[in-house]
Amino acid sequence: MGTSAIVTPRYFPDNSAWSRPALCHNLQIGAATGAAGWDFALLDRAVGPLCTASMREVSREELRSCCASATWVSAVAERRPYRDLDGLRRAGEAAMAALSWPDVLEALAAHPRIGERAAGDGRETAWSRGEQAGTADADRQVLDALREGNAAYESRFGHVYLVCATGRSAEEMLGLLRVRLANDAEAERAVVREELGKIADLRLAKLWQEAR
Repeated sequence: MGTSAIVTPRYFPDNSAWSRPALCHNLQIGAATGAAGWDFALLDRAVGPLCTASMREVSREELRSCCASATWVSAVAERRPYRDLDGLRRAGEAAMAALSWPDVLEALAAHPRIGERAAGDGRETAWSRGEQAGTADADRQVLDALREGNAAYESRFGHVYLVCATGRSAEEMLGLLRVRLANDAEAERAVVREELGKIADLRLAKLWQEAR
């Protein structure tokens, strides 16, 4: 079988060792490790264009809509392009774990308070409104309690109350806020980082889906 047949995706199912994703992955690994017996320069000329076509060059602006930390954006951007969503999500997770607390605060500054409608236009605003859909039809009493809770939280910790709101009701988020008010600063920082990571991960998945 000629080289063109080997690298043409229609000949092989996605789970085949000769599928385009597998070829691209193995080419990258082999070239990096210098595996014996393979002419990687030749393979790169044959497979490279297919690999490039299947990879995603995510822009910094798109990444910033997922997490507003400049450090996080740079870390994820450095590893572009991405062959699949799993790779992008792993990069996002690693970048999140490496953030300093000032980096986290920079990201928090882009998030509206829970119970408040995000201002402006654009992808990030639309996502934020969708994520907080659970507050749209909440009782006035619950919204008032959220507003009071937000103020108490900010007074205690010095930043907005952040929770991954996707799929949660206003009542549930209010209950979580009250529980977290009892945390000390160190424990709360760990929770905030975890919630920020969840939000960024969900948004990366949305971003990838939009490009399909």
